[in-house]
Parts: sequence; C-alpha cells; structure tokens
Amino acid sequence: MHVSGTTGFDYSDMTISDDVVEQAEQCLRNMGAALEKAGCSFADVVRVRYLLPAREDFEPCRPVLREYFGEVRPAATMLVCGLADPRMKIEIEVYARRGSGTGALSLID
Repeated sequence: MHVSGTTGFDYSDMTISDDVVEQAEQCLRNMGAALEKAGCSFADVVRVRYLLPAREDFEPCRPVLREYFGEVRPAATMLVCGLADPRMKIEIEVYARRGSGTGALSLID
C-alpha cells in the first residue's frame, strides 16, 4: 500500500497548525487512519519519505516520528523541497506491506 500526500491538515475542520511538530503528529494520525482502512498498521510500513521545505524543521519532529516508526525501523529518506501549500511544513508518505513486521534502518535513530 502507498500512502502519499499526507500533510498536517486536520481534515475534520480543514485547519493546520503553524507548529511543525503538531503538523507531524496530525500527518501521522491521518496516515494511521488510511493504513487502518487498508487493513494495515504502522508495523507494516517498510519505507517512509519525509518532505520538508526547511531542513531545520526535521530535528524537532524526531521524537514524534520515533514514537510511530522507532520499533518498525522502515527504510527512510528526508527530502528538502517545496510543498503545494505554504502553510505545510511537513508531508509524509509511506509504503506498507501487510504482515511485513519490521523494516530496515531508519533515519530517525
């Protein structure tokens, strides 16, 4: 399963925090819902890609990312790039394989 374009918008009211860590947390809540609908969980994630406009915003996100991916240890890449909406400070995409268990090395260690 591929989940992409996951941002920090709270889709229930179409709001987005100004804080990158809060955006990362919301991204992961959104992603968890998508994974669940496909019969997967974060334990099934084998690859993760973090996209951020500002490199320095990645470091504050590490604790929340470690909370979700620390035990899973998917292959990971962080890219610095522009995002579609200037309010977005992080976008996360994953590849998951149902029943895959744990992945490879992780950028968040």
